[in-house]
Amino acid sequence: MELINTIFYFLIVIGILVFIHEFGHFMAARLCGMRADVFSLGIGNRVLGFNKKNRFTFGKLPKDFDLEGYTDYRICTLPIGGYVKIAGMIDESMDKEFLNAEPKPWEYRSKPVWKRMIVITAGVIMNVVLAFLIFYTLNLVKGKTLTETTTIGYVSKNSVAMEFGLKENDKIEEINNTKINSWDDIQNQVYLDKLGETLNFNILRDSKEIIITIPKERLNILTDKNLGIYPEKVVPLINSVVSGKPAEKCGLVKGDIITKFAGENILHSQKLIDLIKYNANKECNMEWLRDGHPMSAMVTPGADSTIGIEVTAKYEGPVKIISYNVFTAVPKAFYDLYYYGIEVFFKSIAKVIKGDIPFKKAIGGPVKIAQASAQSAEGGFFTFIGFLALLSMSLAIINILPFPALDGGHFMILLYEAITKRPVSYKVQIALQNIGFIILLALMLFVIYNDITSIK
Repeated sequence: MELINTIFYFLIVIGILVFIHEFGHFMAARLCGMRADVFSLGIGNRVLGFNKKNRFTFGKLPKDFDLEGYTDYRICTLPIGGYVKIAGMIDESMDKEFLNAEPKPWEYRSKPVWKRMIVITAGVIMNVVLAFLIFYTLNLVKGKTLTETTTIGYVSKNSVAMEFGLKENDKIEEINNTKINSWDDIQNQVYLDKLGETLNFNILRDSKEIIITIPKERLNILTDKNLGIYPEKVVPLINSVVSGKPAEKCGLVKGDIITKFAGENILHSQKLIDLIKYNANKECNMEWLRDGHPMSAMVTPGADSTIGIEVTAKYEGPVKIISYNVFTAVPKAFYDLYYYGIEVFFKSIAKVIKGDIPFKKAIGGPVKIAQASAQSAEGGFFTFIGFLALLSMSLAIINILPFPALDGGHFMILLYEAITKRPVSYKVQIALQNIGFIILLALMLFVIYNDITSIK
């Protein structure tokens, strides 16, 4: 079931991003007087499609089928991409037959450079617009909720944080000389701004200030789990109880909050998960609250290190809610677009080049995107579309890079033509397209291999 969910959300994410990107190319081409022969979701052989010439059909179109200017809207076998085939353009379809005929008025090659530039960049622009609209909507509808604590509620065993001496009830005041005011600041510093750097934590412990340093060699790519620190006052709220499992037998029901397990107070839901794991096949005392009333029972986690519950992390500490209106949400959306979509992206690339972040760990392909898609969906609708916005910006930035076979590569060819007033020869364009395609294919095979070998 988990695999099915992962594939399902991956296809949704890829489908939306590809559709928006290709729709940009398609609409720009049509508005600039060009014909779009194909609008495809997916790559490979045509499974089914529709056009105004022969309506709805299955399978491939006849080899010499003349669309007479209409577009064939199709779905192809592999749902991991898509494309728009614009008449008279050298692209990934490698179609060169049109070069043997004189340019037609509706072809890409017959239009002025500025129109071709619009068509080439339209896909990237649409991805940026999508990201902006998502950020704007999130700020307007949801606002921003800050977790107003900087106190560690739990340090997981065998984690990097425990190894270097971070403890429960430590109050984090600064990270690398940056003032910390909320747990959100901690996450931004550790997982974004200072990713791949040595971290210096200024800690207040028992009214004493201390500094704990974690070298960058032990950090690299981090998640909550391998760093191992979690905020205080996050209680494990039971979201569901599996029938026939130990939790049901001892009387736990949906809505209960577990406060103690195996003699230890539960200050974070992750602590409960870890304690259950470490006490497999051992009888433990468990205490919980039901509508404010204390309850307790003995429970024995199974050999699979579970007791049959689904836990939701419920934060019960102070929060600060920042609201935005239709006007103030605009600059905030632009800031999010720049910070998450551009600044963090290029900072990460710079750190990969410097060697602060291993290249293998920094690159993610279809498998990692699928996993992240499913994980974001588990966080709810807002988390899911937030992830979609980040991915849309990443797609836009990657596509506009001046590399053959990408939109940025096509744009550089057009820029050369605009400056020199001479078009790049079709032989050179085809050669660049082939080289770029081979390199991109090799890179894709590498990231897929990397994704598979990284699965835990």
